[in-house]
Amino acid sequence: MGKRSTEFKKQDWRGLGIGALTGVISAGVLFAIAELVAAFFGPVASPLTSVGSTFIDFTPGWLKNFAIATFGTNDKMVLLLSMGIAAAALSAVAGIVARKSLRTAMGMVLAFAIVMAACIITRSGAGPFDLLPLLLGTAAGLWALRFLSSTESKAEEANITDEARSSHPVAPSRRIFLIKSATLAGVAVVAGLGGSVLSATRNTARAFREALKLPTPKVRAAALPAGVQAPVDGVTPFVTPNEDFYRIDTALIVPEIDPESWELRVHGMVEEEFSITFDELLKSELIESHVTLTCVSNVVGGNLAGNAKWLGFPLREVLARAKPKDGADMVLSTSSDGFSASTPLPVLQDDRDAMLAIGMNGEPLPLEHGFPVRMVVPGLYGFVSATKWVVDLEVTTFAEKAGYWTSRGWSSHGPIKTASRVEVPRAFGRIPAGKVSIGGSAWAQTKGISKVEIQLDDGAWQQATLAAEASVDTWRQWSYIWNDAPAGNHKVRVRAYDTAGELQIEDQAPPEPDGSTGWHSINFTVT
Repeated sequence: MGKRSTEFKKQDWRGLGIGALTGVISAGVLFAIAELVAAFFGPVASPLTSVGSTFIDFTPGWLKNFAIATFGTNDKMVLLLSMGIAAAALSAVAGIVARKSLRTAMGMVLAFAIVMAACIITRSGAGPFDLLPLLLGTAAGLWALRFLSSTESKAEEANITDEARSSHPVAPSRRIFLIKSATLAGVAVVAGLGGSVLSATRNTARAFREALKLPTPKVRAAALPAGVQAPVDGVTPFVTPNEDFYRIDTALIVPEIDPESWELRVHGMVEEEFSITFDELLKSELIESHVTLTCVSNVVGGNLAGNAKWLGFPLREVLARAKPKDGADMVLSTSSDGFSASTPLPVLQDDRDAMLAIGMNGEPLPLEHGFPVRMVVPGLYGFVSATKWVVDLEVTTFAEKAGYWTSRGWSSHGPIKTASRVEVPRAFGRIPAGKVSIGGSAWAQTKGISKVEIQLDDGAWQQATLAAEASVDTWRQWSYIWNDAPAGNHKVRVRAYDTAGELQIEDQAPPEPDGSTGWHSINFTVT
């Protein structure tokens, strides 16, 4: 009796595993076919992309902060992996349900498909035809679920008893199920890879960018003075390489915009509405400027800041042509994926180098940083100014409109706060005894840094040596040499002053709603 009960339990677990496998493979077929067909339509037609983007749209602030603080610029990869795990779990449940009721399982798949369809059709720029990849994928997934469930059912019916196995050691029906499952799984993999390859080959934006030669700016960036880089090994490069520049945005998949069809619409509370094409921008009187950008989600001492040489057309010239009407106080910029930012109108009209950027560090904007055109505005956090893949500028008021994150409880104006960080030594690093080099960066965009001080082991504050200043719109590096540092555990803390003599805020505050504050400190050991 015990042996028979054990055998039944083994069969139950085997049945659950087979059901789960059936569901996962069927889901793989669904998504693979949908992604393959979506390659002919665009990212918005991708179920995975649209579902992930919708999730991002409804992510509460505390969860966004946690994801960025925990995973940094890998937050999107973690989201995709989490979506894959969730999809596998749900499809496994559907496969197990199909062993008892195929109709119920197919109803579950259809319910999931309806949710995905809602995510697709509500994305910015989506139309009814963007549902076609999902429809074809769902049909393929339902067929796979029925096919594998039927094959497994026949295998169960043909299952032989323990007494008869000696003459049938191979269980041919079960073998047929496994072969068919493996075949469908292989088809899903090939279709998924085919969709990725097809999307890459159809990416006209990448090909255009690679062939693009940037025009010479009318106003070149001032040459960087000698000594802008702090003389401490390990301090962040003064100019951040494009591949190392932080990326925080709401686009799960990087938009692919053909510059030949791109245009920027300027409208709203203006006397003259108009549109600008990419070719017109290339022929305009461009400027070049070094500007440090900072993400509002940057924690104290965080790495969500970068400095680059940008090439673009001044936004003040765009607005001068539009002639904003009395009462307007904000420009709402919108990207191709639906993100929007609310930027104070006076900031875009003053003499700072706010621009429609087309170049970054001497080359066309990287796709992930906004190609073909993005906004760059010195002195404001990116969530209210640095719209990538920008396609629309509406002159309006803060009373009438709100940007993407402002409508989710974040600040409406977002001026960057004075900040400083210790970059060398690394936190919890081990340093040989003797002379210890300490260094880092500080920034107070549009105001500039006048002084940086450090504190060793809660002692007196001591002035650090400032590197040369490139401009008030860039960060400024600093260094300090600690001679004869004694062995043991130590702490260094840093604070900065702007050129008006204002001290960086000491009180600790999280990024939400208008940027973090606090004095950065790290612990290290001298051996």
